[in-house]
Amino acid sequence: MAEELTPETPETESNLAADAAGEDQAIEQRKNGLYPGVSDELAENMKSGWADTELHDLAPIAQADKTAARRAALSARFPGERLVIPAGNLKTRSNDTEYSFRASTEYAYLTGDQTQDGVLVLEPTKSGHEATIYLLPRSDRENGEFWLDGQGELWVGRRHSLTEAEQLLGVPAKDVRKLAAHLKGATGPVRAVRGHDAGIEAALTDKVTAERDEELRVRLSEARLVKDDFEIAELKKACDATARGFEDVVKVLDKAEATSERYIEGTFFLRARVEGNDIGYGSICAAGPHATTLHWVRNDGDVRSGELLLLDAGVETTELYTADITRTLPINGRYTELQRKIYDAVYEAQEAGIAAVKPGAAYRDFHDAAQRVLAEKLVEWGLVEGPVERVLELGLQRRWTLHGTGHMLGMDVHDCAAARTEAYVDTTLEPGMCLTVEPGLYFQADDLTVPEEYRGIGVRIEDDILVTEDGNVNLSDALPRTSAEVEAWMAGLKG
Repeated sequence: MAEELTPETPETESNLAADAAGEDQAIEQRKNGLYPGVSDELAENMKSGWADTELHDLAPIAQADKTAARRAALSARFPGERLVIPAGNLKTRSNDTEYSFRASTEYAYLTGDQTQDGVLVLEPTKSGHEATIYLLPRSDRENGEFWLDGQGELWVGRRHSLTEAEQLLGVPAKDVRKLAAHLKGATGPVRAVRGHDAGIEAALTDKVTAERDEELRVRLSEARLVKDDFEIAELKKACDATARGFEDVVKVLDKAEATSERYIEGTFFLRARVEGNDIGYGSICAAGPHATTLHWVRNDGDVRSGELLLLDAGVETTELYTADITRTLPINGRYTELQRKIYDAVYEAQEAGIAAVKPGAAYRDFHDAAQRVLAEKLVEWGLVEGPVERVLELGLQRRWTLHGTGHMLGMDVHDCAAARTEAYVDTTLEPGMCLTVEPGLYFQADDLTVPEEYRGIGVRIEDDILVTEDGNVNLSDALPRTSAEVEAWMAGLKG
């Protein structure tokens, strides 16, 4: 990694203030850099001799009409109020290195843009709102930012100019470095999405309230409950790419046995980066008894023949929609008799859950249907005392089922999380909603209430289900689900 001459942060507050005021702010040199400074001659030389790279006649992004409709719906919900939705800033990982940037879901949903430091502002008008997107313009060649600053063009790549951004996004674009001063002078009611941009929040500190801001966050969460055709296509794309990632893993299970769960994690990550933006969440590559830990993301354990691999992973597309799929696979390609019994019980529960997903059904129906099947199996196996109605009433099956049977899915793996309870778990299903159905059974390695042979076995099966006008569609049906289909699929992949 090359060492630049710049401050550790991409833009200091003093730099932004000076830029906004039109002042010439020197770019600070990094401590312990190998160059003592920049000569006047070099600085002058770097200002000229560069080709014009401005892009012209750019076509709008594919979802430009969708983002415009989303902004219009938001405008209608909050007439007369200024709405501020930031993308967020880079976050430091260690010293002068940052985590990969991922724009806030609310900002990306309303703009289609994924630029760090971006802010969408809806200014109230007599007829609604006027939208403006505030972005960092291309890095300055006059003051040397483009080659000296850590976020300059020669260090991290070219940014779109404001004119280019306007063509792509269909929204007027302005310099974000001037936004804080503009917001400080704003009058009238303001709402902002919090938690992404401390500078913007500071500029609004005396203009917003936690209650109003939470209402905005809730509204944006609920707006995503029903997906449009663009979003559905993205979710299908994510599921298909994820299926190929699972195939990649099966093909290298022998290498994972020779190393660890990290080989599985790395293999799936390669597919996510080749076909999408990233993984949608930390991949769960849980082999053996780790499969009983719901969110096992350490992925540093052994992979052993004869045990199960619970792989819960999803590709996030370049437009930030993620799949969320789980399969529990026999590492050597064949389930043992007990593994198959447990797997088939979970499959039967998932079938019942999927069948309950349809328009007009209560959201909770799929969970209740799956839990009933699992409770019946636990009673049948003698692991809990019946009758089944008693088990369900007291929630006794939860010792081994642990979690809810699904959740909304979209730009976040647990999408729409801020929605009101009455709009989410207490609502009825509508066409365009997308949710996971993911029952599981988990017998902890230290659970003395079950026979020894059960201990350390964890099984989950998860698919991404779209509610349609007449029922549902399994977006992740490219992957097999029955135990026999899984074994045949694995055998075919291994040749």
